[in-house]
Amino acid sequence: MKHPLFSKVLLTILLSSLLACQHPNAQDDIPLVIPNDRPYTIETVVPELQNPWGMDWLPDQSLLITEKEGRLIHFKDGVKTEITNPPEVFNWGQGGLLDIALHPNYAENGWIYMTLSASDGPEEGGNTKLLRAQLKGDELVAMETLYMASPNYPDGAHFGSRIAFDRAGHVFFSVGDRYHRDELPQDLSKDGGKIYRLNDDGSTPTDNPFYGQEDRKQAIYSYGHRNPQGLAMHPETGVIWEHEHGPKGGDEINVIQAGANYGWPIITYGINYSGSPITDKTTEQGMTQPQYYWVPSIAPCGMAFVTSDRYPGWKNQLLIGSLKFAYVELVRLKGTTVIGREKIAENIGRVRNVKVGPDGLIYIALEGEGIVKLVPRS
Repeated sequence: MKHPLFSKVLLTILLSSLLACQHPNAQDDIPLVIPNDRPYTIETVVPELQNPWGMDWLPDQSLLITEKEGRLIHFKDGVKTEITNPPEVFNWGQGGLLDIALHPNYAENGWIYMTLSASDGPEEGGNTKLLRAQLKGDELVAMETLYMASPNYPDGAHFGSRIAFDRAGHVFFSVGDRYHRDELPQDLSKDGGKIYRLNDDGSTPTDNPFYGQEDRKQAIYSYGHRNPQGLAMHPETGVIWEHEHGPKGGDEINVIQAGANYGWPIITYGINYSGSPITDKTTEQGMTQPQYYWVPSIAPCGMAFVTSDRYPGWKNQLLIGSLKFAYVELVRLKGTTVIGREKIAENIGRVRNVKVGPDGLIYIALEGEGIVKLVPRS
């Protein structure tokens, strides 16, 4: 006679499979295509980096690169210069110096935004912080904390975190559930498992969905997230898109809506790493379904829309890096619907970030290696 737990696990898997087939964006419906030829070559841009988590370009097209361990590097004319006075990081587990993004009006105001794990606050451990600073020569100056998630946790997992700007002067950033899935993602009075929206000076927009509500974190824009490590604005619609790590299976792509609940951990297409079920639900009234999900997980990290015409047929399509399978996925869209998937830059290494540079080329940051670019064949 089979053990009752075995029967419960089997029932959960069968139910999830049935619901996945009914879902219009079910992962089994869209196979991953491997093109026969590469319309590009892969060239090294910045060699010998340890864990290049974030990158962005200064007006002279030189690169600012965050190394997770806490170093900020300026790469110009083939030379790496370490920026002095970087923020102090809680470098533990998945934490460290994370994303970096220049203000859209950087040429006028000089603001550089960064997310990192920090140990501000009285509790042991750390949490995710958003700050901004300016660059004076090779030194960071005028550093300001814009948001510090609280409380601290000693755990070294699920900090998030990415940064994106919209067209209305808001800065979005993500904070993971800090591996406290049953405590944080569904509780609007606590940080963690959320996407946040602030004005660019760190103040709270009065049209945020929970603004003025008692016992609500005013900066929250959406909730019910697990560990979001991709955030980007669609170049045509201006809408913010996100991806996040699922558990074992159930990585997601989401279109971020004000006040929406994305369900974690009440609904998920994944299971525990042990193989046991997290929940028997993949849908629930009032909870937003992903635009797409992966089973098995690809461990997504880094996200960008193709904004140039340098790659025929790729403009406005979505790029997502895979840590687990060492490639970049080109996700083809029709509106907000995923209609195709292609593997590009396969066998390249663990992809920590992917962005489109000011020259219109795709740049890929690789753990333990450096940064490469895809150069279209003439």
